[in-house]
Amino acid sequence: MKFLTLIAVVALMWLVGLFVFAERVRGFTPAPEPARADAIVALTGPSAERVNAAIRLLEQDKGDRVLISGVNREVRRQELRALTPGSKKLFNCCVDLGFEAENTVGNAQEIAAWARSKGYDSLIVVTSDYHMPRSLLEIRGAAPGVRLTPYAVSTPSLDNSRWWRAAETARRMTLEYMKYLAVLGREAMHRLTGRHPERPDAAAPSHAEPVANPSA
Repeated sequence: MKFLTLIAVVALMWLVGLFVFAERVRGFTPAPEPARADAIVALTGPSAERVNAAIRLLEQDKGDRVLISGVNREVRRQELRALTPGSKKLFNCCVDLGFEAENTVGNAQEIAAWARSKGYDSLIVVTSDYHMPRSLLEIRGAAPGVRLTPYAVSTPSLDNSRWWRAAETARRMTLEYMKYLAVLGREAMHRLTGRHPERPDAAAPSHAEPVANPSA
């Protein structure tokens, strides 16, 4: 009986946590006007809107440069440029492409290495609303001294307060929540043991050639 009670309590805590997480996700959008930072980073994903949002911020002088992290190697720079708004001159001078990252952990390593190489202390992070909590955790773990400002791209299907009623949105939110909990658990273990696995620098992002892997 005690065991069943414990299971019920844990399940209830998990469920409450899921709804708290969902409210946090929904609270990221609409994204407020960010203060200027040293630079802007965009984590690639299922649509081009993350990249477009980062380029718009660059045009508004919210940072000196943009890193697009996780670009697929098969995508050429000119192809990516054709999909983005704004000035060709600005894109060519001030946008770097990172093509080593294949997931959010890789994004964080790539972003941290880029920030260190440029001497940046503050970044605006652009990704989807549901992906933002985990992205911030990963980037903070890889670049603990860098100040991060979230700038989330809205996922329309998650704007509904009854997201849990639709199978697709419930699955997406639950899956992201589980991934987020896994990162929290990993980081908690690192703090308890006083050890953090070495995070090797990713290869330096390129501002001259190819790119794009869908991160989350």
